[in-house]
Amino acid sequence: MISPASETTPADVILIGECTVTLSLREVVVPGARRPRRLTPKALGVLKALMRVPGAVVSRDELFAEVWPDTLPTNDVLTQAVTQLRKAFSSDDEGSTVYIETIAKTGYRLVQPVSDAVRPPAPAAEPVTEPAAEAIQNAPAPTATWTPRPRSRWRRVRRYVYLALGLAMAIALLVMAALLSQRSAPAAAGGGVLEDGSRVVGSPPRPYRLITASAGFETYPTVSPDGSQVAYEAENSTEDGSNIKLQTSGNAPARLLAETPAGYADRFPNWSPDGREIAFARFGPEGSCEVLLASATGGAIRHLTRCDGTELLSFDWTPNGRGMLFGSMAGRYAHRGIRVLDIASGRWTAIDYPIADDSFDYAPRYSPDGRWIVFVRNPQIGDLWRMPASGGAPERLTNDLAEIRGWAWRSDSRHIVFGRRVDSESRLYELDTQSRTLRDVGVDDAESPALSRHNNMLAFVHRRAQFGLFRVPVVDGKPGTPERLFPSGGRDAQPMLAPDGHQIAFTSDRSGSFALWWANLSRPDSLRPVEGLLPETRQAPDWSPDSTRLLVSGRNAQAQPVIYEVSPRDEQVVALPVPVAQPLQALYAGDSEHVLVVERDQNEQLTLSLFDRRATPWARLGQIDGVSQARFDPAGQRVLFTRLSAGGLWSADARLSPESIKQVNEDRPTRWRYRAWTVARNGSLDYLSNRADCATGFARINDAREPTEYCLDPDRLSTSNGFSAQPDGSALYLPLAVADGADIGVMTLPESPRPMFLSVSNLLFWKGK
Repeated sequence: MISPASETTPADVILIGECTVTLSLREVVVPGARRPRRLTPKALGVLKALMRVPGAVVSRDELFAEVWPDTLPTNDVLTQAVTQLRKAFSSDDEGSTVYIETIAKTGYRLVQPVSDAVRPPAPAAEPVTEPAAEAIQNAPAPTATWTPRPRSRWRRVRRYVYLALGLAMAIALLVMAALLSQRSAPAAAGGGVLEDGSRVVGSPPRPYRLITASAGFETYPTVSPDGSQVAYEAENSTEDGSNIKLQTSGNAPARLLAETPAGYADRFPNWSPDGREIAFARFGPEGSCEVLLASATGGAIRHLTRCDGTELLSFDWTPNGRGMLFGSMAGRYAHRGIRVLDIASGRWTAIDYPIADDSFDYAPRYSPDGRWIVFVRNPQIGDLWRMPASGGAPERLTNDLAEIRGWAWRSDSRHIVFGRRVDSESRLYELDTQSRTLRDVGVDDAESPALSRHNNMLAFVHRRAQFGLFRVPVVDGKPGTPERLFPSGGRDAQPMLAPDGHQIAFTSDRSGSFALWWANLSRPDSLRPVEGLLPETRQAPDWSPDSTRLLVSGRNAQAQPVIYEVSPRDEQVVALPVPVAQPLQALYAGDSEHVLVVERDQNEQLTLSLFDRRATPWARLGQIDGVSQARFDPAGQRVLFTRLSAGGLWSADARLSPESIKQVNEDRPTRWRYRAWTVARNGSLDYLSNRADCATGFARINDAREPTEYCLDPDRLSTSNGFSAQPDGSALYLPLAVADGADIGVMTLPESPRPMFLSVSNLLFWKGK
């Protein structure tokens, strides 16, 4: 333990290296930094323990005993505290001074000298209270003096300008809070007494309530025009498949819309504008599909159209209820672009607007006033687009290439509510299509929003899944029993095994914040987050051939896409000068000098390019258009990739020569599961799928013939955004759900506020049109 004899009563202001620490304020001032850095109480506790014995090693057990007494903390909490300290002491220079050193398998030590410091005098003469003066007189003699950086007059004025702006924003927020409190007084937490004298009973209410509470999945809600009923897709409790159920927004029992034949699944319900009918899709054996109409009160079912072999099916009603608006369709009745089906005559009419060959327009919906059509272009890496209802040139409403998980119009034909994946969860946002401002609706783990046409009743899917990392042995192409790795209460994803077979990197929120993590599989205690970057979730990291570095897609503080090169052992993170505006994925092309980059170019197309990074700027050596994801196959010295325009897998040589492009598999991976595949170093191609009777299926798809599919796990779903394999193909590393399920939530959506200013979240989310 830390010796009590070494403990002294420190002064309030301490010099550690070149940084000044004010203990009472938990602040660290770094020379050249614009503002002080604030520490959490636990991080300050760790710092106090380290600075008592500068230069000496303090073990992890000693830190746990002092900072987390009488508890059973995990290694994560100490790692996060040290991570915050390192960030607090870091400067803006690339060669930042090291302050805290990690001693492998032991603990940490503070490597900079520690001395007391007298607080610098205030810029203007101010009266000093007697206790403060006495504290200064009794402080130990300083061994070093902190000299403030000279400030120009403008910097002093700017400080007051910032203070005035901050006060104005605070006043605006207080006014808004007061107005909201007049509408509904929130309940307080705990067992205290409110200002009006009433006692607190229970916890604060959520802004929504769940109208389903089963252990399965209820998804794809649609709301009746008056907001009184919700229809949704529900798992069939007695057999594989799903059916459509209707339920009031109260607590009445649900009822079936129609009987679903054995072996079929009813999906994607959609309420008509007059509330009389519900359209839905029925999927059957061998890829059969048809769109049907049923009375909302029960009765005969009418056939509308066929959709056999389709993927990413989407449709919505026209405002007058006489037709259906369909998005791009694949399969036997494939069609590129948006079109309208007249229900009475069965006649199709295509909307006249420009669309690229490799674009797929999904989930088109008319605005309630009939003026606009909004849709998602390429939902795998998508944005919201808008065009006039009669056609014409579309305009992009968002510019984020995100996973958009459902969207709906408000009745005012101006605002849109949509689900979007953010780090490890999906959240709901409201977009003002005129001002392009955005606000968070304030609902965690929410997607697939639906809104009533005549009021503000919102229904959505509430899914709070937890994913863990698993190792699955594979013998002769057949998967074995999954084995859990690094248990935690967080959500782990994108496990990428290094070529050496010993290191693994993955993304997770297990410490409370989303980060990239690294570990040596032979030493589980080596698990730690990688500091200095925020990873993206849409593309997994890629290891260098020598297993020393990773290419990671992420975003900087201005929300701009960045490709980072990470050395996890050395904890080094470098932003690469990739010569493209919107890089989405980067991977090593067989060596460290050549890099493959998937980007969105100026023509809104996704392109795979090969670069030689030794040139300045990087030299582009080859290019393939319409690529959604790529992997390098070391065994075949080739590039494997998926396309936006269709399902299946393609290959090209290492130089991306056009004449070398050929199709490897016609239907795997599917368009929607374009990231659910991997290639081992021995050339094994593995693919994960799901079907009604198997949550996670596995198949090796190297051969052109139909591969043997195995049910890896009948109950637990795998994420579809990245997994990896042992170099010899003898094991898989993938995320599986350890807790899962989806319910339907409902709430009254508050009126859209007129924005008084652009919020910080808007500034980080939008990059401008």
